[in-house]
Amino acid sequence: MSGRYAAESGRYRTLAREGQAPETMVIACCDSRSAPEVIFDAGPGELFVVRNVANLVPPYEPDGEFHATSAALEFAVQSLKVKHIVVMGHGRCGGIKAALSPGSSPLSPGDFIGKWMSLVSPAAGLVANNTLMTAGERQTALERISVRYSIANLRTFPCVDILERKERLTLHGAWFDISTGELWLMNPETGDFERPQEA
Repeated sequence: MSGRYAAESGRYRTLAREGQAPETMVIACCDSRSAPEVIFDAGPGELFVVRNVANLVPPYEPDGEFHATSAALEFAVQSLKVKHIVVMGHGRCGGIKAALSPGSSPLSPGDFIGKWMSLVSPAAGLVANNTLMTAGERQTALERISVRYSIANLRTFPCVDILERKERLTLHGAWFDISTGELWLMNPETGDFERPQEA
């Protein structure tokens, strides 16, 4: 036994014995460059993380087709009783790039990514047609808009809506800049993403 497990073996044994009780759920992209546990410097058991292409949350549709993220959300809110949900987007997201290029060839005949990214297609169409922005600006804009979309979709889940209204659950938006290592936070009042203040 070596590496991180060896250094934190006592913590892992406690988690195995007592179970998990994280207070925060993070919905993040599956991009290997944006690992929430690393970004938040979290130890084992501190975060309940679900990762998917472009950190999207589908709307509440019990009979719909997008169940994995919804199931993880339901478990986090109703079983683990998390107090915070963070939707974290990131720079240079491949899923968002795909959403901005709907005419590109699908990766497979089934095109799972294309179907998944259709969750943000209304915003993607508006952003993609903005010729006053550069390609990089369009990419960053949609990465951040998708976080706001996902937060709006979180509120379509009755369990989230009820607990948020009772102030027992708080929703947060964040965007990680891979190139600088900065974590931008979404202002809950305005929806703007703000650079962290220097200490």
